[in-house]
Amino acid sequence: MASRQVLLLAIVSAVALLPAMVSATDYTVGDGHGWTLEYPSTNWADGKSFQIGDKLVFTYTKGKHTVTEVDGAAFHACNRQGNTLMTWNSGNDTVALDKAGKRWFFCNVDNHCELGMKLVVDVADPNAPAPASPPPPSSSSSAGRLNYRARGGAVAGAVAAAALVWF
Repeated sequence: MASRQVLLLAIVSAVALLPAMVSATDYTVGDGHGWTLEYPSTNWADGKSFQIGDKLVFTYTKGKHTVTEVDGAAFHACNRQGNTLMTWNSGNDTVALDKAGKRWFFCNVDNHCELGMKLVVDVADPNAPAPASPPPPSSSSSAGRLNYRARGGAVAGAVAAAALVWF
């Protein structure tokens, strides 16, 4: 009996740690183009899922460009005198995505923003509770009601379900 309790404790601990074990992703902005005037701003972020813990890596020629984080209004207007939250200019800048929500960036040099050197990302919180869903049809099973949103959540659910069946 004691060995079953130890095994159950180990399984529960593993399930609890799965979200933390998932590694963050470093995204090189513009991929092979880097952060330049050739940067494919219209679609680079499409299809990418940014989450808290990920990082954006901006590579560019120092002195020719900057990375400036601004609010949404300054971003949409390419207002270089707008609400600047942070500026980087080393040519190899890493920006940690440390909070959920939209983040807006552009190059603050001349008319580079107007030429398309800008980026908006929407950062998700992988640990946020899933939005409420309509109640499931009545049944005696509650297995279909589990909803894991964090990366690795499906694995955690499978491990937890296997542990419950085994015990």
